[in-house]
Amino acid sequence: MSHPSLLNRDAWWQKFADLTGVVLFIIICSTTQANTAENWPSFQNGGNLSQPEDSLQVKWSAASRIDWSVPIPGYGQSSPVVWNGQVYVTSVSGPRKDQFHVTAFDLDDGARLWKFDIANAFPRANDNYISRAAPTPVADQNGLICFFETGDLVALNHAGNVRWQRKLVEEYGPIETRHGLAASVEQDLETAYIWVERQNDPYVLAIDKSSGANHWKTPGIGATSWSSPRLVPVGNRFHLLLSGSGRLTALDPKTGQQLWTFTDISGNSIPTPVPVGDDCFLIGATVGRAGGGSGRSADSNGLMTVRQQDDGQWRAEYVWRAQRATSSFGSPMAHRGLAYFVNRSGVVYALDLKSGEEVFAERLGESSWATPLGAADRIFFFGKSGTTSVIASGKQFLPLLAHSSWENEAISESGQAATGILYAAVSSHHRLLLRRGDRLTCIVAESADGQKTDPN
Repeated sequence: MSHPSLLNRDAWWQKFADLTGVVLFIIICSTTQANTAENWPSFQNGGNLSQPEDSLQVKWSAASRIDWSVPIPGYGQSSPVVWNGQVYVTSVSGPRKDQFHVTAFDLDDGARLWKFDIANAFPRANDNYISRAAPTPVADQNGLICFFETGDLVALNHAGNVRWQRKLVEEYGPIETRHGLAASVEQDLETAYIWVERQNDPYVLAIDKSSGANHWKTPGIGATSWSSPRLVPVGNRFHLLLSGSGRLTALDPKTGQQLWTFTDISGNSIPTPVPVGDDCFLIGATVGRAGGGSGRSADSNGLMTVRQQDDGQWRAEYVWRAQRATSSFGSPMAHRGLAYFVNRSGVVYALDLKSGEEVFAERLGESSWATPLGAADRIFFFGKSGTTSVIASGKQFLPLLAHSSWENEAISESGQAATGILYAAVSSHHRLLLRRGDRLTCIVAESADGQKTDPN
């Protein structure tokens, strides 16, 4: 079958979805995480978006796509995190963001285990133009650490009890930003990293996860950003990368000292850098108002590397720059030797990871706000209206699946009536967890005989 042209791709995807609505074949696999392969403890799994090769091929029938789907209190834009069979989401409710919520669900059946509420001491209008519980928490064996755009920072154990709590506005002053904060919490074994890129006197904190005390506090980068801090391995150490419009900065995670700054870049205010090994990382940049980019945004998407010079100084530079590929709200990802970028129109660009040569550019069913996932020989894309599109990994564009996880709702460009937006997708225990603003949906793998896959 010859593939349709780019202009006819939207209609073709809809037809393909209708034809594959009875029995669908997909791959859902466990995640790669240092602590356990079944946890997803942070935003984008710390950049580990390419899933392991020993995945399970399963049959997914139309009658069993959804294992469970539960409402979330209020509304939120953060990603779920998963630890030892519990799923955590954050959200906000009330006309003036009166309360923030942390809710725990059982991964097996979606039962709500507990809910923790925080009264907002600095309320403001709850609308589509300001972030709403956008920062994603982190989880580890001791519990989770949650950060909200009002500066509320709380550590909970896995039963929902407070370990420690801080109010950063009381400590460091008001947080005035354009459209709120979106930077998720980053972590290593002992430290949580909080990035407050406010308009005046931005800062970054390294916080002891056990006590909540500062290890260090250092200035932010002074650039518009809705990206998240990201630990990127460089040699035998890590660099803490901060990406904001027209600037990319790395800090020493141990001291907060600035290691290097790179400014030959544009439109990089939203996607988060994604490590790909060999001291390299993918960087995404957007076009238009959201990213602040203009004509330079395409060549700001690409693969970068960090090297230490003979004088001991660090230097970042591009290995290659994309010719046409741009990003949207999601970050780029790499899988099986290809880098994938999805632009604001829903066009996926596949580029050779080593050379940057464009392999294909094809339109998916819709644009995507969530970052794609790679699983064995499949790439999963998550459209903003809830459509999951799956293609075969490799140099040929081969669509395998297109289906919707809920009834699509009208979503305007301004974000009005935005309850149907799919913000994030994570995998755990052979399941996909899809988070939209007001709902958490679990899709569970099914074995060839029609039985649900045993996640244990």
